[in-house]
Amino acid sequence: MKPANVKVSDAELQLLQILWSESLLSATELADRVPAARDWSLTTVKTLLSRLVAKGAIETKRDGRRFLYSPAVPRETIASSQVRGLIDRLFGGRVSPLVAQLAREGDFDSKDLDELEALIKSLRQ
Repeated sequence: MKPANVKVSDAELQLLQILWSESLLSATELADRVPAARDWSLTTVKTLLSRLVAKGAIETKRDGRRFLYSPAVPRETIASSQVRGLIDRLFGGRVSPLVAQLAREGDFDSKDLDELEALIKSLRQ
């Protein structure tokens, strides 16, 4: 599977976020770093890790009797896939309704608007 096509669940994303912050962790170390509110057992973490390995999202390195895990895809690749999925599901694949929704919610400050304006100008060139 190509890294650009990796789709992850919210639970899998939680582990990836930990690995992007701190790499080469064992399953036990990852389980220790998962927020307590998740209430995941080590078995749950290992299941999610197996899924991420199968998807090509993380890599393993043998360290004695255990495996150490690290991300195989950059955060930006997963973010792009997640955003594209959101746009497809909620806005029929169109970006402008998403931006309009965010603007109506008042989530843009003047710096955001300046950056969006510059981006649109660069895309038109």
